[in-house]
Amino acid sequence: MIVALVAIILIIIIGFTSGERLGLTKLENIIGRVINPVQKFFFNAGNWISNFFNSIMEIGVLREENERLKLKVAELEEKNRIYEDIIGKTEYLKNEKELIENTSYNLIAAQVTGKEPGNWFDRFTIDKGLKDGVRKGDTVIQAVETEEGIIQEGIVGRIAEVGDNWAKVVSIIDGNNKIAFKVVRTQDGGVISGSEEGKLMGYLFDPDADVMKGDKLFSSGLGGIYLKDLYIGEITDVTIRDEDLTKNIEIEPAVDFKKLYKVYIILSGN
Repeated sequence: MIVALVAIILIIIIGFTSGERLGLTKLENIIGRVINPVQKFFFNAGNWISNFFNSIMEIGVLREENERLKLKVAELEEKNRIYEDIIGKTEYLKNEKELIENTSYNLIAAQVTGKEPGNWFDRFTIDKGLKDGVRKGDTVIQAVETEEGIIQEGIVGRIAEVGDNWAKVVSIIDGNNKIAFKVVRTQDGGVISGSEEGKLMGYLFDPDADVMKGDKLFSSGLGGIYLKDLYIGEITDVTIRDEDLTKNIEIEPAVDFKKLYKVYIILSGN
């Protein structure tokens, strides 16, 4: 009976509390007013703490993503630099390939490793030396185009000093360098030398020589310093000095002495 009585009382209480009520008791209202601000504080604090730690986690993820993107950008920039370098050297590489296939000389390639101060490669160092068969006095060349589609050996200079694995080159634009030449069209000869401005200046043996702008010059081999028939460049100006009746010329070198990075040495005995 006791159990039955307790069950009846509980059922009655459940019935009263489970129904919708239009209002709260005074006690419930007081308790709600006290608890609600506290509950609001802890709810907001919980949200702030959760957002704070989520932000920290997101910062870590963003930092990792940023590092990955930096590495990707650096990789793309390096690839772009390589492609630009290849594009910039396309013409040179094409000429170089044709020269190697058609030359009659025994050539060895060399990388430019240093130069003296200034804008011009009038004196520079290469990475080949005695152990590679290079000797003092050897002629240094580069592949150049003399006519449309015709690739020949363009003269750069000569080996002035040589070590085991290095050599110093004095180019034809150096002021102390002289080279004997011949004009292809007329076969007139003369001597040219370099200047501080990176130009080639010279004079003809015959003051009455019929030379003009555009005439092409090749080494004549006189003096034995340079091999003969190496392309030098073309005449850009002709002047006559009345006081000594000499015909002077200015020459545009076939080789670009501002952009040398690779050359070829004609080994001795060729």
